[in-house]
Amino acid sequence: MGAGHGHRLHYHGHSRVHRAPAHLKLLALLGFVLLAVAVPPGWWAAYPVLLAVLLGVVLLAQVPLGYLARRMWIEVPFLVFAVLLPFVATGPRVEIGFLSVSEPGLVAAGGLAAKGTLGVLASLTMAATTEPADVLGGLRRLRMPDLLVQIMSFMLRYLDVVTADLARMTTSMRSRGCDPRSPRHWPTLARSMGALFIRSYERGERVHLAMLSRGYDGELPR
Repeated sequence: MGAGHGHRLHYHGHSRVHRAPAHLKLLALLGFVLLAVAVPPGWWAAYPVLLAVLLGVVLLAQVPLGYLARRMWIEVPFLVFAVLLPFVATGPRVEIGFLSVSEPGLVAAGGLAAKGTLGVLASLTMAATTEPADVLGGLRRLRMPDLLVQIMSFMLRYLDVVTADLARMTTSMRSRGCDPRSPRHWPTLARSMGALFIRSYERGERVHLAMLSRGYDGELPR
């Protein structure tokens, strides 16, 4: 399990963005996300400007937009929450067609969707142009606590292992007539997820003990 694991988001390239130091890209990502989050409610004109800047970086990085768009499904839970927000928020109501929704909730939902989309797209652009090992090196250079960097490193190393376990469990469930997408079988799926968590936790303990037996003292050899 080398450092090459967990690079499914990376898009191989040789653009200037790819070659830029990882710690500078991390700082740029942090600054961009903070700027997007700091946009006051109702300042709709700011979002197209931020999106144009981000698309300019994507164009400079020569990463196909379709490549990033296919990976933005991780934003779906945030968008679902944004869609529901106008219906559950309080405050003055406005009529949209035959629906009555909260006006403050509508503004908050628009801001949430815009900020979430910008943040996810910026993060995916960072991941597409930077190898995971370079990200970890950039975090070390930015003086992030070494323990946190080690945790992220192991997460990247074992992500494929846990994903492979999940795929085998799903295949086994399907072979027994269980459809994970069917609500009728969700209790079985929940028990499988619990078993996967326990198996991963126990694997982590074994790895930690193996590291201790080899002289691990809190710092990984460089």
